[in-house]
Amino acid sequence: MRIIISPAKQMRVDTDVFTCGSLPVFMEKTEILMQWIRSLSYEDQKKLWACNDKIARQNAERFAHMDLRKSLTPAILSYDGIQYTYMAPAVFEDGQYEYVQEHLRILSGFYGVVKPLDGVVPYRLEMQAKAAVDGHKNLYDFWGDNLYREVLDDSRIIINLASKEYSKCIEKYLHPEDRYITCIFGEPDGDKIVQKGVYAKMARGEMVRFMAGIHAEKPEQMKDFNWSGYHFDNDRSSDHEYFFVRTEIPGKK
Repeated sequence: MRIIISPAKQMRVDTDVFTCGSLPVFMEKTEILMQWIRSLSYEDQKKLWACNDKIARQNAERFAHMDLRKSLTPAILSYDGIQYTYMAPAVFEDGQYEYVQEHLRILSGFYGVVKPLDGVVPYRLEMQAKAAVDGHKNLYDFWGDNLYREVLDDSRIIINLASKEYSKCIEKYLHPEDRYITCIFGEPDGDKIVQKGVYAKMARGEMVRFMAGIHAEKPEQMKDFNWSGYHFDNDRSSDHEYFFVRTEIPGKK
């Protein structure tokens, strides 16, 4: 069973906690992307990143001096977003790092597929960025089915905790024999269940931590998740969608 998640836009450097023993699997393709971004003018880089001038200049500087094999941070500690904050890998207990290294995969526009303890450097490149690289029309085309094939293990079970921007890299290539389960975290709104971005990101991170804590090996074990007021909704769920619903938000009246 494999779990897929999205990266975070913000990244940090921490070379003290772990010595990175591995690099992401698609380094040759990452090198191509790095060189392509370096070849762009600053204005084209800024357009690619769709960000303000401060962030663009920071990342232009990063790419200008980037070394993909030095001063590396384990990916799970490098990504600095809401999902990772609530996953709280810095306080993982015995066996949890081993669990995520085996089961968790981070999808990335720059690296393709990253294991949690793979060494990475800070970068900015969203999967949906308009990057016509190496004869490809965009990054989805550039990566093709590489991400799907790398994520899949012998069980052919994939737990989707990624955003649509990243999960579509996998969904396009699914085979009938694959079991692909998307987790939906939401609140009731009339007859519908609505996912709210920030809360969904929090819950995705907590789900990874929950699964690592119980060393989950089967999707059905996820149904016991009840953090932050969520509970599994059997009536709304199916073989390919697991709904986790809460009627009250902790800390709010």
